[in-house]
Amino acid sequence: MIITRTPLRVSFVGGGTDLASFYRHHGGGSVVSAAIDRYVYVLVNEKFDEDIRVSYSRAAEYVSSVDAIKHPAVREAMRMTGVKGSVEIVTVSDIPAEGTGLGSSSAFAVGILNALWAFQGELRGAKELAEAACELEIDRLHETSGKQDQYAAAFGGLHQYEFREDDSVGVHALPLSREEREHFSQHFSLFYTGTTRSANTILSEQARRTDENLEAYRRMRELSDETRKAIMARDFPKVGALMDEGWNLKKGLSHGITNPTLDGMYAAAKAAGAWGAKVTGAGGGGFLLVAAPPETSLQVEHALSGHRHLPVHISTEGSRIIFVGR
Repeated sequence: MIITRTPLRVSFVGGGTDLASFYRHHGGGSVVSAAIDRYVYVLVNEKFDEDIRVSYSRAAEYVSSVDAIKHPAVREAMRMTGVKGSVEIVTVSDIPAEGTGLGSSSAFAVGILNALWAFQGELRGAKELAEAACELEIDRLHETSGKQDQYAAAFGGLHQYEFREDDSVGVHALPLSREEREHFSQHFSLFYTGTTRSANTILSEQARRTDENLEAYRRMRELSDETRKAIMARDFPKVGALMDEGWNLKKGLSHGITNPTLDGMYAAAKAAGAWGAKVTGAGGGGFLLVAAPPETSLQVEHALSGHRHLPVHISTEGSRIIFVGR
């Protein structure tokens, strides 16, 4: 039996510049994001018979071959890793399984690849896991997806990711001590909007409209460098202001990124003293990420009292194997 634990993530600025439609043709993209202490777990267990059992949030499948698996990511992950049968796969997530803007689908992709390779007796590093998860989601499943989620899930921690025109990715750690990570976390909170959405529709429109939004994308890429510098200077008001600017740019990239509910939550957070706020992921639902002084945290929570609150704590570890046994 193998169990992997893979972190979800929050993106502060630059989301969207990790789409190939931008970074391949316009000088690259850049994102600042952090893995958080909310996880996707994947259990892979050897079965007595030769069949395959897959259990996930919506269903359980009992099939006799990999080709018969309906869950596309599971099917392709098994093909990529060479696991053919006699296996049971179970997934569990700390957060709703999809549509929350926290990178859950990519965390699952990284986690199941990590687990299946370990089941085969192979250990893969963070770079290999991230690249393989990108291949699974973008090349094999043909999803309109950026690359930041796969890298955040594989590497963990707080990083600036650089997406280059040749499809290589630069991974630049933003080092914080344990005490500094705790101090950092005191300035950020997540609030659940109560709705989930499919990112693919929003991202597909963004990709189609890349050329008409070039100036916005270029400014969003600049925000990544400015945010890295602000974090290293421990200038949290600046981080919040840059995050806020990025959100206002992002709202113009495609339809469906925001709506009256999200706009109301944003306005309430700002009125309560927040430096900035943005919806995580592609937009349209999921979580609102709020940057605010610690002394205003109660006011912000009160202003958003109808929405479940989650503190943001950085997870220093990427996808890892937490159990091996029989």
